[in-house]
Amino acid sequence: MRTSIYKSISDPKLFKEQLLLWSQQFREIIYLDSNDYPQNYSSFDCVLAVDAFTSIKTDFHNAFEDLKQYQQNTKDWLFGYLSYDLKNDIEELQSHNFDGLEFPDLYFFQPKKLFLLKGNELEIQYLNMCDDEVEEDFEEIIESRKSKVDIEALVKIQQRIPKENYLQKVAKILEYIHRGDIYEANFCMEFFAENAILDPFEKFSKLNEISKPPFAVFFKNNTYFLLSATPERYVRKEGELIVSQPIKGTAKRFLDPIEDEKSKNELATDAKERSENIMITDLVRNDLSRTAQKGSVEVKELCKIYSFMQVHQMISTVISKLDAQYSALDVLKTTFPMGSMTGAPKISVMKIIEELEETKRGLYSGAVGYFTPNGDFDFNVVIRSILYNQEKQYVSFSVGSAITSQSIPAKEYEECLLKAKAMREVLS
Repeated sequence: MRTSIYKSISDPKLFKEQLLLWSQQFREIIYLDSNDYPQNYSSFDCVLAVDAFTSIKTDFHNAFEDLKQYQQNTKDWLFGYLSYDLKNDIEELQSHNFDGLEFPDLYFFQPKKLFLLKGNELEIQYLNMCDDEVEEDFEEIIESRKSKVDIEALVKIQQRIPKENYLQKVAKILEYIHRGDIYEANFCMEFFAENAILDPFEKFSKLNEISKPPFAVFFKNNTYFLLSATPERYVRKEGELIVSQPIKGTAKRFLDPIEDEKSKNELATDAKERSENIMITDLVRNDLSRTAQKGSVEVKELCKIYSFMQVHQMISTVISKLDAQYSALDVLKTTFPMGSMTGAPKISVMKIIEELEETKRGLYSGAVGYFTPNGDFDFNVVIRSILYNQEKQYVSFSVGSAITSQSIPAKEYEECLLKAKAMREVLS
């Protein structure tokens, strides 16, 4: 079904830029870049999938079952996303908030052309129908050069929830927590701009350069774009091994090395941040246990500090072994949406989030990733991301923080602004 060709790449960094530049001609693109971030669980440094041979696009109704059928019938590489609102397929939930972006709830495609880069080794996999184009395409890629960008119209960023309202809403969540309805809620707010004309390639390049995250994504489906600098893995399947790496806990980076180290150490010992992380780690353990072999769920790392360009983050790693009676899609359905973007207990929190947030989350706090032909997969968490509907000229990014009993509303607000910094910088 696919022809594989191998090439040796002398300058992988330059080649990645050329690859992404070359891809812009296609209607469907998913470009994934690890930015050489050191990772224990990784198959590739960079992946590019372009040009849909087949695809699936649907709303939340019966979405996981439809995806399961599509995945089992194609038995090929599939790339795409799960939006947060697929929660409505799993539980008796609804999404009625404002949606300026109007992305489909689920979208995956089977690419005609696929590039997999690891170190200096490039594997090119083309469907047999177009494998005669490999050499010509490769020549085009290595000759790709950036052209000068036209001056873009100014993007005027607005905040959906004003500070005063935000503080009131967090106070309301604290009431729910103190009443014992929930333990922790991830509460988010949107920043947006209308009549926004921008060059997605240029904005992604800038965002990726200032963030260098391990799970960066450039996604295009015709006029829908996602430019993501996410540092978080949602879930990965490799054979029977399942890996989830929730992030909870954020601290500022400083140029002064002493101050930066101090910020990192304070995060590591912060009781509130640790309790946030431990609650979600517990939730992830519980989610994974639903498809795991008995006794195989294990916390490999608890509250470990990882440093990124913009922030320090507290990350835990939970693994399990998949019970043979469950499919790849069962793992996704029983763990989605990810606990780090909801809270605990999950269903109660999702109802409260829907009541207090003012924007439909859509692809924000959903997941982007891929399935391999043998049913393995790897998905990120869509945070630190810019979403753009080119046709509507609507651009949006959202940020959130975890509210627990120890939360101080004003500090949560500051954390949101810290997380918004990179996206704001890129768009201004």
